[in-house]
Parts: sequence; structure tokens; C-alpha cells
Amino acid sequence: MGVAIRTAGEEDRGLIVRLLDEAFQDDPVSGWVFPDVRDRRAHHPGLMAAFTDIVFEAGRIDVMEDGSACALWLSLPEGDPHQDDAAEDDGPAQVRQAVDPDNERIELIGRLTADIHPSGRAHEYLWMIGVAPGRQGEGLGTALIESVLDRCDREGTGAYLEASSARSRKLYERLGFAPCGPALQLPDGPQMWPMWREPASPTV
Repeated sequence: MGVAIRTAGEEDRGLIVRLLDEAFQDDPVSGWVFPDVRDRRAHHPGLMAAFTDIVFEAGRIDVMEDGSACALWLSLPEGDPHQDDAAEDDGPAQVRQAVDPDNERIELIGRLTADIHPSGRAHEYLWMIGVAPGRQGEGLGTALIESVLDRCDREGTGAYLEASSARSRKLYERLGFAPCGPALQLPDGPQMWPMWREPASPTV
């Protein structure tokens, strides 16, 4: 589509945080975590920064060369990546403490999504994908995802994500993802859909 994809570096941190903040300000799950609009404006960037730092440390962030979109990926190994990992158990609490200690939903969303995360098979986990509001609908998100799914197909690796809106769920279904369990119903809030994609069979 004419825009190159590259791996983001620490120098891109501000760009990534801004992209995610703008892309998810009106997302149903972000609205549940921060019901008050003024509170969301104040603390949502900090949550996006915390997510960005986690993935910079443990995964990979792909970004469009023109800065219009980014995708946060973690490569998770076979088995339960959270088993006997006290640091992982404390992760949601640490994020809450760093972003807004008074907001228990910051911690709760981390624990609830961890509880539904599949284990047993190695896979690529699409943590988040953000597209600049003025560039949505151009296929940028699809291009970012497909670049990783192509590698998943070559290597025989699955992929997983949680869709945070009905609109994004439809996009992921077009890319081969399917529900892999019941929807996560956030308390007094919206649903999230865990979705899994099997690698495509190699063509003969």
C-alpha cells in the first residue's frame, strides 16, 4: 500500500503513546476504565505509556514509516507464560500504581484479560493496534497485522488477540481470527472477545 513498516525503537516512544491515546480515547473498553471524560483525558495517556513500555521491554512494536499506525506484539512461548511468575501476577497492580492508584479498573482489566488468555501453544499476541483517527479506514491496521500473520503462516504459529469493539471484531474475522471462548463481560461495561487464528496451511 506504499507505506513501509518498520520496528519501532525507544526514540519512537512518544509517537507510539500518542497514537494509542488518540486511537483508543473513544474505545468502549477505555471508556469503561475511565468513565469520566476529563479523567480519561488526564490518565489515559499514562496507561498507553505503561503498555508501550511493557511491550518495548518484552515484545516488539511495528510502526508505519509515516507514523500513522502501530501494532504492539508479544511472542509467547509454548506452555503457560504466566505460570509461577510472581512479577506477571503483580503486573496489573504495578500499572495501576503507576497510572492512577485510585482507579481499580486499571488493575482489573489486566487481571481479567490474563485470565482468559490461552496457554499451551506458542503464539503471537496482538496486544494493541492503533491507527491515527484521520487515517482509519485506509487499511493501515490490516497491513500491520498481515505482515505478522504472513510470518505466522510460514512458521506454523497461531495468533491471539482480544477485540475491544464489534467493529474491530469484524476486521479480525476477515483476517482469519475466530472466537476462542466466551466473550469477556466487563462488570457494568462492554464485552471483549478473545480470538484465535490458526496458521494457514501451506499451499502445494
